[in-house]
Amino acid sequence: PNPLTDTCYMTQRFLSAGLGLARHIDRGTSLLGRAVAWLTLFMVLLTCAVVLLRYGFSIGATATQEVILYAHSLVFLGAAAWALQRDAHVRVDIFYRRMGNRGKALIDLLGSLLFLLPMCLFLAWNCWDYVAMSWQRQERSADAGGLPWVYLHKSFILLLVVSLLLQAVAQLLKTLAVLGGVQSTHLPASHEEHL
Repeated sequence: PNPLTDTCYMTQRFLSAGLGLARHIDRGTSLLGRAVAWLTLFMVLLTCAVVLLRYGFSIGATATQEVILYAHSLVFLGAAAWALQRDAHVRVDIFYRRMGNRGKALIDLLGSLLFLLPMCLFLAWNCWDYVAMSWQRQERSADAGGLPWVYLHKSFILLLVVSLLLQAVAQLLKTLAVLGGVQSTHLPASHEEHL
């Protein structure tokens, strides 16, 4: 038995198992992203209703306006990991586009390790008390007729943190698989068309 061959075999098995986990995370991220994307249609319809009520019938709809605000937050905070997964996030691209798949994987691996994971951990650390205090107080809207669930609205920040952390793990596993020669690319097949 050659120890080098055994190590390579074990590394390949680890990376293949990691890809299985990454696929599960990707499915969950995609499901969440597609679900919250439908909220944009909901927001448009509600906004039209608010405008109609306000200017057509002189009826204020504070709670409905806040529902739109909650949906807007959920779209952006819930779909951030999906944008990362689809490679549709904003990227300052100087060299990346011209790199091969292994170079892109290395850049994305380093970006995830040096920027994405620390940012997620920073957000988690700093928002936990903010969200917990809101839940403890059962924080409500300050506006008359507003929604009584401000604590739930603030919890969307934790959804961002958890979904981005999970997608970062998937990204790390996929980039390691590319660098380990288990797969050719970590980017989605249709990453040029984005969302």
